[in-house]
Amino acid sequence: MAIPRHNAEGKEKPKKAKKGISIGPGNLPDGTHLRKVRKIQHDLIRKAKVKKSYQKLKQREHFEKPEGIPAIYQTFEEPKEPASLELHPDRQAMLSEPEVKQLPVTDTTNGDGLRRQPRERRRKKAPFEKEARLAEQRRAEKMAKRKEFEENRQKREQKLEERERFRKAMAKARVVGKTGQRKLGRESAILLEKAKRVMEQ
Repeated sequence: MAIPRHNAEGKEKPKKAKKGISIGPGNLPDGTHLRKVRKIQHDLIRKAKVKKSYQKLKQREHFEKPEGIPAIYQTFEEPKEPASLELHPDRQAMLSEPEVKQLPVTDTTNGDGLRRQPRERRRKKAPFEKEARLAEQRRAEKMAKRKEFEENRQKREQKLEERERFRKAMAKARVVGKTGQRKLGRESAILLEKAKRVMEQ
């Protein structure tokens, strides 16, 4: 152990006063940085005080604790009894009772004692319900237009096919024979079919 030094008169040197906690530079201007530094400093001081008081409490408890009595922070283990297989009397009584269904009781009286009708729950409004409905309508309209377009296209194709078939049949019927005359038998059948089609429409 070191021997304390004495000055010329034989007295010990006076202890220097402790400085407080210094955080950050000392010449900060007022503003957010200074407030932040002060907040950190106050937090550190508070934590140090809590630590110090805890140490004091721990020392006091250590000295006050008589031998043989466990401290508050020590675990005290009781001898454990083996678990029994018997049911608790309350549980036994509950199991032996017959099961009775209870309907939930709703109080339909207000504070005046008058009976009132239970309020119906309003359906919760879905967000963008109107937009969803409009989108569904537009989708249905598009599908209807597409279906109509497909039907018209098929009809057009059928008419074009019939017209082409009729043109080929007429060309074949108008063939001039060996004698230089047209074959009216074939042509008349095609013209009759055309007349029937016109009458149907």
